[in-house]
Amino acid sequence: MMKKSILLLLCMTIPVVASAAGGAYIGEPANTNIRSQSSLQKGAKTFMNYCMGCHTMQFQRYNRVAEDLGLTEDEMMESLVLTDAKFTDKMTNAMSKEHGEQWFGKAPPDLTVIAKARGVDWLYNFLINYYVDPSRPSGWNNATFPNTSMPHVLWELQGIRKANYNEEVDAEGNSHAELTGFETVEEGQLSEEAYKDLVRDLVNFLDYSSEPAQLIRMSYAPWVLLFTALFTFFAYLLKVNYFRDIH
Repeated sequence: MMKKSILLLLCMTIPVVASAAGGAYIGEPANTNIRSQSSLQKGAKTFMNYCMGCHTMQFQRYNRVAEDLGLTEDEMMESLVLTDAKFTDKMTNAMSKEHGEQWFGKAPPDLTVIAKARGVDWLYNFLINYYVDPSRPSGWNNATFPNTSMPHVLWELQGIRKANYNEEVDAEGNSHAELTGFETVEEGQLSEEAYKDLVRDLVNFLDYSSEPAQLIRMSYAPWVLLFTALFTFFAYLLKVNYFRDIH
C-alpha cells in the first residue's frame, strides 16, 4: 500500500514539474558567489538604480543590507538610496499595485525572496535572454520567460538583440520552436561579458536578499568543521583507550 501511494504521488508531481519548466530556456549557469562582498555591493547598486523603481524588497531594511555588505550609513544613503527614505526604513517604493497593473498589466512582484522562488540560474538567464519582439506590448520578449510583461530595463546596457528560432514539426504534426541563438541589432553600453558580470552581481544580491542569514551561517562553517574534526579525533582516542584491554 505504501509503495502504491509513493508511486501515485510521483505520478502526480511529474506533470507539475514538467509544466513549470516548459518553455524556460536555461542556457548557462549563474556561477554566483555570495561570499564576494564586492559582488554583493555591485549587485545592490544595480538593483537600486534599475529595479527599485518598480520592485520592492519590503522584507529587507537599508541598515541591514548596509551592515551585511560592509557599507557605512553614509555610503548606503548617499550612494545607493535614491529617495528620501531613512536608514532604518524597509526597501519599498512609491508604486501602488493599481499603477503597476495599469502600466504593465500586472503589478511588479516584491523581489525579497525571488531567488528562492525561481533559483539563481533562472534569474540570471531571464535577465540575459531578452530579445526585441514588436508583437509584444512592451516591444520585448524573453527566451527564459516567454511573453513576460516585464520590459527589458537593462537594454541600454546589453543592447538590442533579436532571437533566431528553428521551427521543427514532429511526427504528429506539432510545431516546436527551438532557440538557436541571438543576433545583435544594436550594441549596448557594455560588452557581452561585462553585461553578464553585471547581471551575475545583481542575481548574487538577490540570492543574498532571499536569506541574509546565510552569510552568518557560512561564516560559522569553518568553526563547525574544526569542531567536528576535533570531536572525531578525541572520540577516536576515547575508543582506543576504552577497547585497549578488550580482546
